[in-house]
Parts: sequence; structure tokens; C-alpha cells
Amino acid sequence: MTLLNDPRTHRRRLGVVAACAGLLAALLSAVPAAATPDPGDGPAVEQEVSRGARADASAAIAAGEIPGQDEIVHSANIQHLTNIPKDVLAGTNSDLAFQGKYAFSGNYDGFRIFDISNPKSPKTVSQVLCPGAQNDISVSGDLLFLSTDSSRSDSSCNSTTQPVTEKSSWEGMKIFDISDKKNPKYVAAVETSCGSHTHTLVPERKNVYVYVSSYSPNAAYPDCQPPHDGISVIKVPRNAPEKAAVVGFPVLFPGEGADGGGNPGSPTNPGVSKTTGCHDITVLPEKDLAAGACMGDGILFSIKDPEHPKVIDQVQDNVNFAFWHSATFNQKANKVVFTDELGGGGAATCNAATGPNRGADGIYDIVGKGDKRKLVFRSYYKIPRYQADTENCVAHNGSLIPVKGKDIMVQAWYQGGVSVWDFTDSSKPTEIAYFERGPISTSTLVGGGSWSAYYYNGYIYSNDIAKGFDVLKLSDRRTDPAKRVHLSELNVQTQPDYFD
Repeated sequence: MTLLNDPRTHRRRLGVVAACAGLLAALLSAVPAAATPDPGDGPAVEQEVSRGARADASAAIAAGEIPGQDEIVHSANIQHLTNIPKDVLAGTNSDLAFQGKYAFSGNYDGFRIFDISNPKSPKTVSQVLCPGAQNDISVSGDLLFLSTDSSRSDSSCNSTTQPVTEKSSWEGMKIFDISDKKNPKYVAAVETSCGSHTHTLVPERKNVYVYVSSYSPNAAYPDCQPPHDGISVIKVPRNAPEKAAVVGFPVLFPGEGADGGGNPGSPTNPGVSKTTGCHDITVLPEKDLAAGACMGDGILFSIKDPEHPKVIDQVQDNVNFAFWHSATFNQKANKVVFTDELGGGGAATCNAATGPNRGADGIYDIVGKGDKRKLVFRSYYKIPRYQADTENCVAHNGSLIPVKGKDIMVQAWYQGGVSVWDFTDSSKPTEIAYFERGPISTSTLVGGGSWSAYYYNGYIYSNDIAKGFDVLKLSDRRTDPAKRVHLSELNVQTQPDYFD
């Protein structure tokens, strides 16, 4: 690959066709069997694009308007320190979590633990085979949490895929003891309604509460029946994680009938997902506040009583949002950024056909006080570089970069790469840095790119779906103060008070 120091951010003239499209975990000694992915956040199915789109991509590369195939480009203030390719976990890379000198990398086939004490040269500590899409990952103390949102034959790490229509099928949360990073031990499993697509930790001293997000119920699914208009809450005793259990299913979208009170979706709101649960939740434990990205709705809710969260406000965007995917608060908790996963992560949506507002981030101010707080829309943000129609590109997981008095975050955009952007003025967001690779293919829509891009203790870490684990260094006067902030643990969806 060629490494360029290229600050290009101009719009590109690409074509307008968008292609949619056992209880002890075994440390790996062989290549694992592939897990079965679920709809949403799954790898794109390889799909041929039109002859015109292929020609446009080739012409744009030849003209220097987009990077060449697999070529790396970045702004002048970003340095690419290293890439660690996928090893025996061949599945899709997913989310990241951090603790001390370790990074924890989710993968549809299990998880991998890196020693990042030297960010220029991360070392693999262990790799655990435990298939079950999407293996969303979090850590708290000696516990590691892993989401399973694919129908399995049982809760073990030796399970196989099984139809969701079978009552014996299992989906839910898995819990590991990571007191020995070289030998994680599987200690508990908790089945949850409709599985666990993502999860969010609300940690306390003696217990960890886990908010489990899942969706897409069906009358034919014995363990995922409609209406599914809430979240599962799991209570995990730190000293006895084997006693973890569901303690409630708070309804976030109360309403009449089988559909609950969320967004009805199409045909009432064409192109918008019907709300049948939440996709992801971010909590601010220090402020007893949470934001939920729930398919067709964005919500703000109180978590003063973690077992009984209370919705404060609910908003929709039936013009430009298709699927509310994730949320990020600013440090003062007077703004929240919601992402739109247009196309489910498997489509080319960063092109001229889609434009700057569809598939973008939505920036909302939080106005008012207490239970009277409201979400007020201010603007959209989308990366200012068009991608080829062979590149799946979508707003995805990101985190704050902790700078006092500024609202700056880093965000993954699949094959759109990694974007660092400032939303201090919520009406005028602007990009200040970026990193991306050129298309994996110039003839076929192939799934890849950065799933999660997070700032942790002075560096940006990105989990690339196809290429592996990337470490970036950001050097910019606007973000350099963040290097003085060091955390002992980071789960981005359990957003910390960086300056406490």
C-alpha cells in the first residue's frame, strides 16, 4: 500500500448509482467456523455494480480524485502507526473496548485481546473462539461481556447455527472472567428476548447492569415475539457473575396493539425503519442520563433507577434518517449526536446520489432541565469526500476526543474511513482530520472499512472489518490537550466524565 499525506477534502465526481444492498472458551488452535451474521451491521454481500459505476471508479482513481484500490490516504495531522491484520479469527471485526494497557477487539468469530502498551507495536495476548454475531464487546473490572445476535444451537462457544424458528435456539449475553488476559474463562450466559445485537454497561460497585438492545421480532420466532418495544436489563453480581439474570424489560415505546408506540415506518414513513426495539444505547452514568438510537426513533431517558429507565423525550426524522444507529453525548451533556445507518452498513451511501443529508449524523441540542428536557435538531454532518459505488460507507461508531470547552469526536464510516470532526457549534460541524483506504474492489461492492474508531489515552484505534486493527496518531493544536487525559477503562457506550 502507498501511504500519502494528502489533505484532499473536495467533492468527487463519481457516478450516482448506489448499490444496496462448552463453558470454557477455547483459545484458538485452528481456524474457526464462520458465524452466521444478522441483518444490520453485517458484512455486505459481494455484489456487482453497473458498468458505468465501474468506469467512474476507475476514472476517479486515474484522475487522483479518490485513492487507488487499498491505497491509504490521510490528512496532514494524522499518522498511521500500524496495522495488525486479522489472524485466526477470520470473521467480521466489530466493536472495541479498553482497559489499562489492553484493547479488546470483537469479531463475529470471538474476540482478541491486544497489549497496546506500545501503540506502535500492539501484541496479541489471546484470541478466543466463540462464534455468534455480532460479538459486541465491553469490559468492567474482571468481566468481559459479549453479545450474541445470531441463532445458535446452545450457549456454548462450540455452538453451531440453528434456525431462529426453533424453540431450543439460543441468543443473548455471554460473560467471561478476564482476570487472566492470557486465558479468559467463560463463566455465564443469559438468554434475552430477540438476542443481543448490542449492549451497554451501567456499572455500580457491587453489580453491573447491562442494557441489551435487540430488535426485529416475528410471530414465527418463539423467543422473539412482537411487540418488542423495550430493552432487556441484566443484573450481574461482580463477585458471582454466574448468578447474572434478566431483572426486567422496561417498555420504552408504550402504545396500543402489536406495534407499540414507536415509529410505524413504511408505508406511513417511506424509507424509515419501523421501531421494534433499540439498536444501541449510550449512557452517562455521572449524569444519570442515556440516549437511545432505536431504529425509527431517537430517545433521551433518565437512568436514576437503572432497573427502571424513564423516557424524557422522543424524536423522529422521517425526511433524512432511515435507521437510528448510535448516540454520542458531548461532555456537558447539552448535545447528542445520533448516527443514521442508511442501507444497514452494506450499501454505498457516501456518493452523489445520496447527497450530504441522507445517511448523515444528526446533531441535537438538549434544552431545558430535568424531565422537561427536549432534543432540538440543529444540523447534519457527513464526511466531505465522496466514495466509489463499490464502497460500503455509512455513519458508524465513534467517541469523544476529550478537549475542555470543545466538542470534537472521531468516527468510523466503514469504507469512508475515519473522520475527526468538531461540533462545538452544533449548527456548523466541520471535519478537522481524516484517514481512509481506497476501495477494496473497483468492480464489486465488497464489505469492509472501519467499524469502530475510538480515542483512548492519546491514540485513535480503529477496528477495520476486513483489514484488521489500526492505530492512528492525531497531532493537532485543537486536539492535543486530550493527550493529558488518561482513563483506566473505556467502553464508549458507557461514556465517562473525562474531567472528573
